[in-house]
Amino acid sequence: MILNKKNISQISSGQVEIPAAACFDLPERVLQFGTGVLLRGLTDYFIDKANKKGIFRGRIVIVKSTGTGDTDSFAAQDNLYTQCIRGIQAGKKSEEYIINASVSRILSAKNDWEKILQYAASPDLAVVISNTTEVGIALGDDRIDDQPPASFPGKLLTVLYKRFKQYKGDPSKGLVIIPTELIPDNGRLLLSILLELSVRNKLEEGFSQWLTNCNDFCNSLVDRIVPGKLPADQQQEIQQKLGYQDDCMIMSETYRLWAIESSSGRVREVLSFQAVDEGVVIAPDIHIFRELKLRLLNGSHTFCCGLAWLAGFTVVREAMEDAAFSRFISRLMEREIIPSIIGPDLSPELAREFAAKVLDRYRNPYLDHPWLSITLQYTSKMKMRNVPLILEFHNRLGEVPRHMALGFAAHLLFMRCEAVSEGKYQGRSAARSYPVNDERAAYYAEVWSGSEPGKLPRVVLGNTGLWGTDLTQVPGFADKVTEELQLLISEGADAAMKLVDEAFTT
Repeated sequence: MILNKKNISQISSGQVEIPAAACFDLPERVLQFGTGVLLRGLTDYFIDKANKKGIFRGRIVIVKSTGTGDTDSFAAQDNLYTQCIRGIQAGKKSEEYIINASVSRILSAKNDWEKILQYAASPDLAVVISNTTEVGIALGDDRIDDQPPASFPGKLLTVLYKRFKQYKGDPSKGLVIIPTELIPDNGRLLLSILLELSVRNKLEEGFSQWLTNCNDFCNSLVDRIVPGKLPADQQQEIQQKLGYQDDCMIMSETYRLWAIESSSGRVREVLSFQAVDEGVVIAPDIHIFRELKLRLLNGSHTFCCGLAWLAGFTVVREAMEDAAFSRFISRLMEREIIPSIIGPDLSPELAREFAAKVLDRYRNPYLDHPWLSITLQYTSKMKMRNVPLILEFHNRLGEVPRHMALGFAAHLLFMRCEAVSEGKYQGRSAARSYPVNDERAAYYAEVWSGSEPGKLPRVVLGNTGLWGTDLTQVPGFADKVTEELQLLISEGADAAMKLVDEAFTT
C-alpha cells in the first residue's frame, strides 16, 4: 500500500503520527522556493506540526526551480511524506515517525510559471521561504518578463511585483520573507538585491517603497542535519514497521533550530507556528545563535576533523564511541571554546546547554557523518571559525589553549599532501590515503616539501594571507603547535590525545 491521501485512513500501525483530514483543506499560505530535504525536514516540519495543532492553519506551495529530478513520486503520494526523526536527546535514544501533510502543490518554475504568478496574487499568501543554496542569493541580469527569470531573486521580484500590481500597493498585502540560505544577514542581502533588480528593470518608485516598507525580510539561521533518503535496507525495515510504501520518506536528527530575526509583532503573528516548538525562535537579534553554532558546533568540528582522521576514525559517531576522543572534544568545548565566547549576551549556562546538545548530535547512532566531508576547504574553515577563538582565549586567559593547539597541529599534518593530477591533491596517514579538497592545498604541498616539521608551524602560522593575522604573535602558541605536530608524527594521534587527557585529569 502506497502512502497517499486515499490510503492514509488504512494505516493502523500506531507507530506513526497521521494527519487529520482537516489538514488537507487548509488554505495555501506559504510559497516555498526549494524542494530540498532541509526545508522538508525543518521548516515544513514546524508548519506541519502547527497545522496538526490547529494553530498556523496553512499549507505550502513549493516552487521547483531546477530542471533536474522529477516530482512524480510526490504527485503519486499527494505530496505526503514520512519523516523519520532519530537521534540522541538528553543523552537517550529517540525515534519518532510522522506523516507530513504540509505541502499542497509542487510547481515547476519552467513549466508552471503562470500558475506561480496566479498564486502570487492569492489573498491567502502570507509567507515566502527559500533555500536555494548560498549561490542562489546573488544579483543577476533577470528581467521580470522572462518566463521565468533565471535566478531566485529574479523570480521573487516578479512574484512580489505581480502582488503589488494586483493589490495596487495595498500595505496590508506585504509578505513575511525568510531566506534560509547559510549566509549572514541573508534577509537584508536579499532585499538589497531585489531593490537593485527593481532599478535595473525600471520599476516604479512606489514599488520599491512598498517592497521595503510593507514586506518583512527576516534574517534567519537554520540548523538540522537532514540526510534525506535512508539506506535501502533501513527504509524497507521502516516501511514494514509502519505498514505502507513511501518513496518520499526522509530522515532527520532530533535537534532542530530555526532562528528568525525580527522585533515585529506582525511577523510573530503571521509566523504563529513558532508557538508549537522550542526549535523556532523569533528574536530581535539572532547573533547569539549564529555564534553558538559557528563556534561550538562548526568550530569543534573543524578543530577535530583532522585529528579524528589521523586517529583512524571515519565517521563522527565512531569517534564519539572512543572514550579518549569523546573527552577531548568535550573538554575542548567546555574549557577553551566556551570561555572564549561567553559575555554579557551569552551566559555560561546557555553555552553549556548548547554544547551538551552538540555532543548528543555527535553521538547520534543513526547518522554516519564522514570526517573527510568536514575537511572540505579546511583552511578557510579554520580561519573563519577558529582563529578568532585562539586569539580570544589568549586575550582573556593569557594562556595557550592546549586542545586548540593539538587541533591546529592535526590540521597541519592532515594538509601534508602532494599533487596527483592537475588541481588534485592527496594526503596519506597510516595505511590510507585521502583527498585534500582545499583551495590552499598547493601552498601546503609546497611548504611541506621545503620545510622541516620543527620549523613548518612558524612558517604557516606567520602567513597572514592564510589567517588574516600573524599567529606566531600569540605567545607560546607556535611552540605548543610545533610540539604537538612532532608528537603526532612520532607517536600518533592517540598518544597526543592521551597526553592532553592526562594533563587535564591529574
